[in-house]
Amino acid sequence: MADANAIVSVRNQTRGAVLAESTVVANTSSKRRQGLLGRDTFEPGSGLWIVPCESVHSFGMRFPIDVVYLDRKRKVRKVREHMIPGRISADLLSHSVLELPAGTIARTRTQPGDQLEIERLDPQ
Repeated sequence: MADANAIVSVRNQTRGAVLAESTVVANTSSKRRQGLLGRDTFEPGSGLWIVPCESVHSFGMRFPIDVVYLDRKRKVRKVREHMIPGRISADLLSHSVLELPAGTIARTRTQPGDQLEIERLDPQ
């Protein structure tokens, strides 16, 4: 995803569940640094895909998040549910991280070993 303004949808192929209909791709240094900082809410159906990434923090955030660590083939390596503000999480063998509203992992039953499909949405 070379486009700095890319928006994608994320689907768990293994579970047949949609994790996020509208996911911002954070694939530049500035977008990765900004992440979700400064937001007051994280709406259901939205997400942030940080590429490349192997660790995240929630210092300065105002809400809990779910975190999904992916390998290069978009297979789930690790999940962290309901990560509250002021925490650090990592999986040093991951290639990217998907941040989702808290409760998304439980709702979709996503777990390590699941295969995700990430599809670019056409600009409106």
